[in-house]
Amino acid sequence: MDAPEDIRLLLAILAPLLGAGLVMATGRHPNVREACSFVAALALCIVTASLLPAVQAGRMLHYTVFELLPGLSFSLRADALSMIFAVVASLLWLITVFYSAGYMRGLQEHAQTRFNTCFALALFGAIGCAFADNLLTLYLFYEIVSVCTYPLVAHHQDEEGYESGKKYLTYLTTAAKGLILPAMVLIYVLSGTLDFATNVHTGILPAGVHNGVVTVLYICCIFGFAKNGVMPLHNWLPSAMVAPTPVSALLHAVAVVKVGVFSTVRVMLHVFGVDLMDRLHLGLPTAYFVSITILVGSIVALSKDNLKARLAYSTVSQLSYIILGVALLTPTGIEGGLVHIANHAFSKITLFFCAGAIYVATHKKNISELSGLGRAMPWTFGAFAIASLSMIGAPPVAGFISKLYLLVGALDAKSIGILVVLVTSTLLNAAYFVPVVYHGFFGEISAEDAHHHHKEAPLAMVAPLCLTAAISVLIGLYPDFFMSFAQAVVQAASK
Repeated sequence: MDAPEDIRLLLAILAPLLGAGLVMATGRHPNVREACSFVAALALCIVTASLLPAVQAGRMLHYTVFELLPGLSFSLRADALSMIFAVVASLLWLITVFYSAGYMRGLQEHAQTRFNTCFALALFGAIGCAFADNLLTLYLFYEIVSVCTYPLVAHHQDEEGYESGKKYLTYLTTAAKGLILPAMVLIYVLSGTLDFATNVHTGILPAGVHNGVVTVLYICCIFGFAKNGVMPLHNWLPSAMVAPTPVSALLHAVAVVKVGVFSTVRVMLHVFGVDLMDRLHLGLPTAYFVSITILVGSIVALSKDNLKARLAYSTVSQLSYIILGVALLTPTGIEGGLVHIANHAFSKITLFFCAGAIYVATHKKNISELSGLGRAMPWTFGAFAIASLSMIGAPPVAGFISKLYLLVGALDAKSIGILVVLVTSTLLNAAYFVPVVYHGFFGEISAEDAHHHHKEAPLAMVAPLCLTAAISVLIGLYPDFFMSFAQAVVQAASK
C-alpha cells in the first residue's frame, strides 16, 4: 500500500527556507532578524514533532513534489531513520539560535545577516536530506548543504578563511560529483528507480547485478559522501575550524557531518541492504576500514593543544562509530550506530558551545591556557565535563548507550578485532578529554587570569550549553525515545 501524501513534509523543508528569506529582509533590525530565525526554528520543531505520532505508530509518510521519470522523482518521506536526524536537527537549530546571538553579538562579528541567512539555508538542506525519499532528492539537498555552508566557513573573509572554505568546497563537491553522481546514474540504469527501499534487508538493486559492480557502487557511496569524515577524505573538517564557533557546532553536530554520515547509512541500509552487504562480505571490511579513522582521529586529537582542533579530530573519530555500527550488520550494532547520530549530536554541540563560551569570556583558544578557569566558569566547564563523559562512553550520559550497543553488536558479529578497537578508542577518548576537565577545575590559575577575574560568558550562551548537557544526561538515563526509532529501522518490514 502506498504511503499517504502528507504536506507537512513540504512545510518542514519550507520553514528554514522561508526563515532565510525573512532574515535577509530584516537584516537592518538585529532583534527582528534574530526573532525571525527563532520563529523559523520553532516552526520546524513544531512540524517535525507533529510527524512523530504517525511514524511511532509504524506509518511511513510521503509527499511527491514532482516526478521527472518513472522511478525518478523529487519526493519526501518520513520514516524511523529520518525522524532520528530530523528531531536532532530541528531541536538543536532552535537552541543554537540563542547561542549564536550571544556569541556573534558578544564578539561584535561582522556580516551577521549573511551568517544567519546561510545558517537557515544549511538547515534547509539538512532537513531536506533527513526527509529525502530517494537518492536523487538526497543528493540535491546534500549539495545545497555544501554550497550554503561555504560562506559560514569563510565567514571571517581573511586568507585563512578563504583557503579553508576553498578546501571545504573542493573536497565535498568533488567527491559528490565524481563518485555519487555517476553511481546514482548507474543505480538508476540497473534498478529503474532511485527510491529508497522500505526494508533494510532487501535494498533496491536487482539480483542479477554483477558482484564487482555492486562493490564498486558501494565504495563510491562510502567515499562520495565525504561529509562523513572517513579518512583520507577528512581533511576539510579540521580546516573548517577557522569559522565562528556556532558554525563549528553546526558543522559537527547538525548540518554537515551528520548529513554526511546520515546519507552514508541511508544508502547502506536502503539502497544496498543488509542481506546484499552480508552476501558480498562488505560489512566487516567496512567496519575495519572505518576503525582506522576511529583510532587515528583519536590519536591526532590527543596531540592538539587548540581546543577546537581537538574537538574537530574527535568528531572525525566519533562519526565513524555510526558507520561501524551499521557495518556490523547485526541488529544491536545497527541500533547502536543509528542512536549515536543523536547521542553524539547533543554531546558534541555542548563541547563546541563550551569552547565558544570560553573564548568569548577569556579570548583563550588553547587547552594549555585553561588551567584553573573551571573555578571561574563552573557552569561551562561542568557542561564540558558531562559532554566529555558522553564522548568517552561513561554512564549515565548518552554516549554510554551507543558504546554499549556497539560492544554487544561486535560480540554478536563475533569480531574480537572490533571489540579491541572500541575499547582502545574509549581509552583514547578519556586521554584527550579528562586532562581538559581536570586542569580546568584543579589546575593552578595563572597570575594574569587571576588578575582579570574571568567570569561566565553571557547567559544567552551559557543557558544553551547547560540545556544540551542536560539533554545528554536525559537521553542517557531514558534512551527509549531515540532507541525506539533505531529499533524500528531494523525491524521494518517490506510493504
